[in-house]
Amino acid sequence: MLADVVEHLICPVCGDGLALGERALRCPRGHAFDIAKQGYVSLLTGSQVPGTADSTAMVAARDAFLGAGHFGPLADAVADACRTALRPEDGSGTRTESGRETEARAENGAGIRAGEVILDAGAGTGHYLARVLDGLPYAAGIALDVSKHAIRRAARAHVRLGAVVADVWRPLPVRGGSADVLLNVFAPRNGAEFARVLRRDGTLIVVTPTSRHLEPLVERLSLLSVDESKERRVAESLSGHFTEAGWSALEFPMSLDHAAVEAVVGMGPSAWHVDPEALRRRIAELPEIGEVLASFRMSTFKPNQRARG
Repeated sequence: MLADVVEHLICPVCGDGLALGERALRCPRGHAFDIAKQGYVSLLTGSQVPGTADSTAMVAARDAFLGAGHFGPLADAVADACRTALRPEDGSGTRTESGRETEARAENGAGIRAGEVILDAGAGTGHYLARVLDGLPYAAGIALDVSKHAIRRAARAHVRLGAVVADVWRPLPVRGGSADVLLNVFAPRNGAEFARVLRRDGTLIVVTPTSRHLEPLVERLSLLSVDESKERRVAESLSGHFTEAGWSALEFPMSLDHAAVEAVVGMGPSAWHVDPEALRRRIAELPEIGEVLASFRMSTFKPNQRARG
């Protein structure tokens, strides 16, 4: 809920802090932002709608596909990476409790929460952030996405998640140094803003598809492919602000029927470029249930202290 994260949000107009009212967030200078009945708030200023915002159909496809658990191993890997970033293993292989969690657990008995903050930039429906929060009982999550259709669903994804419409290419409506972990799963990257909102000892986790992702569908359905330079472009987008601390590869097979194939295509960038009727005809020619490869790279970055000053 927004109440869990409002102290970390700032006014997109003047940069002052925001306070939670009955139906709006307000800053001391009088700028107000209505809270939608679904529980999210838009901190996106201006009348121009970004062209990359996911449509209602894309969000529905994503919700159906992720809800069926097809990317379950990825969601588990993201959640585990967050726990590792916050609670490194000690010499015996046991995960330590963070100082902030100890404080949160002690204060929680008095009705006060002071746990970690997980920020998901390009959160979509909040699927991955909700999985992370399931494993971090004293953490709160901020879901940012430019699509109000996606954020409506994110607002219901977890009780400790605050959902905000925002554009990653603009200054993020988040206080500097607020986030302990910043997630970026299949979303654009704004290196300067990510470094600003992340704590000095925080961690950025970036997930991108590899060139093998969705084999053999890419060729059979004439989908957009991931080029071999994707890894280099990710590093370049963050250079000067972050240093890669490690990475891992994750691949697993998925058994998809025709409806799932249509959903996985409809939720991604190919949805903007493939004619729906032509796609259905090609899908009808596939086996009723086929094996499709999911292939991802997960990279962990740490802020450059020199770049942050």
